[in-house]
Amino acid sequence: MTRHQLRSVPVSLAATPTVRPGAVLADLLPTVEGGRARALVRDAALVLGGAAFTGLAAQLAVPIPGSPVPVTGQTLAALLVGTALGARRGVASLGLYLLAGLAGVPWFTGGTSGTGATFGYVVGFVLAAGLVGALARRGADRGALRTAGAMALGQLAIYAVGVPWLAVSLHVSLAQAASLGLYPFLIGDALKIALAMGLLPAAWKLVRHKDA
Repeated sequence: MTRHQLRSVPVSLAATPTVRPGAVLADLLPTVEGGRARALVRDAALVLGGAAFTGLAAQLAVPIPGSPVPVTGQTLAALLVGTALGARRGVASLGLYLLAGLAGVPWFTGGTSGTGATFGYVVGFVLAAGLVGALARRGADRGALRTAGAMALGQLAIYAVGVPWLAVSLHVSLAQAASLGLYPFLIGDALKIALAMGLLPAAWKLVRHKDA
């Protein structure tokens, strides 16, 4: 092949990756032109949307006989929000959810607000969002097994705050609190993790397919 022929060979950039290292799913949304102010507005919308999504999921509650803690969708929502938005925006989103609920917005489980026996779990959501968001920056949500590990760590962070708070609120031992607010939910948590294992890697697979 001559030099002239080499120059005439078209070079395709279609396969050039557009996902920068350390990106989370929210970073792949269309960029906003207009400088830092519009970028901040975009981030604020993501934070508010994540809080609203968690509040909506909290209304999907199934009571557990003998336990003051129902099975809800907010745990999965909090973990997905933290993973999709990243640590900084995830903490801001779940922090907004917490503070608004303290201020009287009735979007905790069952349309409640303020503090109560289960408020420790809400505090745990903020910690979990930061944890899974940081792990997502390291690619923990791009494969099924890594997603499972990240979600499990997030669940542990939630229980690490929620169970002791429950014990103090109900004036029971940690062992009793765990029997009320941990053990009955392990199967449901496993199902939520399995759902995340399907959703998050599938989202990244779709992104890679579009980049190809």
